[in-house]
Amino acid sequence: MMSQEQNDLITRTGAGTPAGALMRRYWQPAALADELAGERPVVPVRLLGENFVLFRDGQGRYGLVDRDCPHRGADLAFGRLEEEGLRCAFHGWLFAADGTCLETPAEPVGSQLCRNIRQRAYPVTERNGILWAWLGEGAPPAFPEIDCFVAPDSHTFAFKGLIECNWLQALEVGIDPAHASFLHRFFEDEEVSQSYGKQFRGASAGTEMPMTRILREYDRPIINVERTEYGLRLIALREIDGERTHVRVTNQLFPHAFVIPMSTEMTITQWHVPVDDETCYWYAIFTSYTKPVDKPKMRAQRLELYELPEYRSRKNKRNHYGFDPHEQKHETYTGMGHDINVHDHWAVESMGPIQDRTREHLGSSDKAIIQYRRLLREQIEKVAGGGEPMLFLDEKSARSIQGPGTMDGIGPTRGWETYWMEVDVARRRAAPWMAPVPAAVPGDERIVHLSAAE
Repeated sequence: MMSQEQNDLITRTGAGTPAGALMRRYWQPAALADELAGERPVVPVRLLGENFVLFRDGQGRYGLVDRDCPHRGADLAFGRLEEEGLRCAFHGWLFAADGTCLETPAEPVGSQLCRNIRQRAYPVTERNGILWAWLGEGAPPAFPEIDCFVAPDSHTFAFKGLIECNWLQALEVGIDPAHASFLHRFFEDEEVSQSYGKQFRGASAGTEMPMTRILREYDRPIINVERTEYGLRLIALREIDGERTHVRVTNQLFPHAFVIPMSTEMTITQWHVPVDDETCYWYAIFTSYTKPVDKPKMRAQRLELYELPEYRSRKNKRNHYGFDPHEQKHETYTGMGHDINVHDHWAVESMGPIQDRTREHLGSSDKAIIQYRRLLREQIEKVAGGGEPMLFLDEKSARSIQGPGTMDGIGPTRGWETYWMEVDVARRRAAPWMAPVPAAVPGDERIVHLSAAE
């Protein structure tokens, strides 16, 4: 358990808070590029407890500016979009993408007022379907050369979803390998050939055994957590017998993302971005190592659950997440349907807007959560002391952060340590795009092979 003061420290990210200062040292997902694809590319954005408006002007330039007009505070999200920028509908003041005031038309001819006006503006860049904003002071860091940013647009797909709770509890479900055997348990397995675009529905690498069966029948994973240059690596081992062990490798990408295998073909890189302290969005980039992503199919699958324009789940706390007691008895562990996003939403939203960690009791299966919270506090303190946190990168160091490796497969009970690396490297070498490949996999002479139990 932790104190209320400690809980506030790691959950609250508004302006002026220690965790907020940390978050403002990183690029933050602000919107999907698709959201600005219509006739009027203007969207309001609430991010880290602050209000902005994001737009694309007539010349294709992205702008992110404070939402309140500096004249008398009217809402610029209702402004008139023009070739040169966004014009306030109240008195016609015009602002460029960089916040420059271009016109104050209601003022007398020859007025110099607009020369002294500048709306706060923030850098925006696009990376594989997501528009990223830099809300910090000074020059922004470089993006790490991880797979979801290196892969071409044809082999990635971006989406998002609204979660009505604090960002931290939303993130922590993704670094909890044990929960999948329960929260996402299905009593019957689907045909794996129909699993495209669905998490936990395909087969693990090296077998035709459905992942749903593995999670259901082997529900006491041995969990290893390793500190890395990008955050944490999690390895969950489910020993099937003396010869075979299921190995699942996932990652925590600091500060608020995880990288997990979706299937033998794809990974998911997913960020948990504070809207404010009681709401967040997950943003995900799905990355394919084989054929181009079927984006229309992936989008249609997700729009069955998420409703535009807010990307809010149709199954939510207001309709009890579609809970069906008959289904809970006969089909799924939760009784909340077959989309695991619904299961996750229930789990983290049911904790309350901000989880009260003064009442929790962690177990050994929570070791990744314990280590992540320690890492988070460490980096908050580092920024508070005037330092730069981990993954605050320049162009040279950005090239050193690659991958990270993920996999889900059944390998040897003794030898799983190199097995997962070999599977990851083979997939990268076969990719039709230049997926970064580690220099070498350690040879047997460097490994003392241990079983999961050992």
